[in-house]
Amino acid sequence: MIKLHDLYFKPFISEQEIDQAVQQMVDVISKDLGDEMPVFIGILNGSFMFVSDFVKKYPKPCEVTFIKLASYEGVKSTDDIQRLIGLTQDLTGRTVVILEDIIDSGKTLEEVHRIFKNENVKELIIATLFYKPEAYDKDFKLHYVGMEIPDKFIVGYGLDYDGLGRDLPDVYQLKTTQHMTNLVLFGPPGAGKGTQANFLKEKYDLVHISTGDVFRYNIKNETALGTLAKSYMDKGHLVPDQVTIDMLEAEVNRNAGANGFIFDGFPRNEVQAEALDRILEAKDSEVSAMVALEVEDETLVNRLLERGKTSGRKDDSDEAIIRNRIKVYYNETAILKDYYSAQKKYHGVDGIGSIEEITVRLNKVIDSL
Repeated sequence: MIKLHDLYFKPFISEQEIDQAVQQMVDVISKDLGDEMPVFIGILNGSFMFVSDFVKKYPKPCEVTFIKLASYEGVKSTDDIQRLIGLTQDLTGRTVVILEDIIDSGKTLEEVHRIFKNENVKELIIATLFYKPEAYDKDFKLHYVGMEIPDKFIVGYGLDYDGLGRDLPDVYQLKTTQHMTNLVLFGPPGAGKGTQANFLKEKYDLVHISTGDVFRYNIKNETALGTLAKSYMDKGHLVPDQVTIDMLEAEVNRNAGANGFIFDGFPRNEVQAEALDRILEAKDSEVSAMVALEVEDETLVNRLLERGKTSGRKDDSDEAIIRNRIKVYYNETAILKDYYSAQKKYHGVDGIGSIEEITVRLNKVIDSL
């Protein structure tokens, strides 16, 4: 993410995707215009990057000029459209192609049509790189559109927020949920993950989502997902990723006003990790970090055997089962460690010591995010 003034923006359209869209527009427009020499007119300030890239790619002779209009204050389009710099050449009988960076409400486009009403052009063609169909409320025809995008504020590639962001080669979208902390908490059996999750959720006012708790809730309450999951479990089969993902997404949505989440036992593989990214992206958020408690195997085995004396759980009393559980954990975590390390989000934390000492280490990592 990036911060411009007081707001945060998340990556939306890459430089490569923009380049492909511009090239496609060039190919179609040059084919449609044939040998005619058009006048390309950019709408300043936002279109300067688009116009520059477009005419560099255009394979035939053309003329280029600009007009400057003003219609934005901050992140909102205003009704006050001002023509700041006008045309200085005779366009009588010429084919004019307006190259717009973005069309949302259409107010600027309305002014463009008013300007050219008395210019006696042969044809007025509108081409826009970005188009927000949800926001557009005019009847003017858009002849060429590079990309249709949601009605959310964007910056980059010529577009700005109060003067900043025009220089960015990629396009970023306004992050409307400004402050969420989302942690993927991992640790092998016996690492004390559950205990630490309780401290973290209180300190940072987060919602703790445990995969085991979510499964138990859905099965106990006989929800559609719980019934489906139980049907697999009763047959001794693994519950499919999508069922687990749907359960977790429903739990996230049940806590719509949360300041963030601690995900405990999820994701378990890359498919689930990618799904979690999509779930949080829909909330204008993302995984802040994967925090893994690191404890030596022998310490884990001893802890679990000791716990087994009072827990009554068979998997805490059988050393072979314990070692297999630890092995399964490492097999799963190794993949996710690579996944989050590639995003610079993996943080290993020493899980040896008192509960208080481990809590301090975790707090230090989270406070640094």
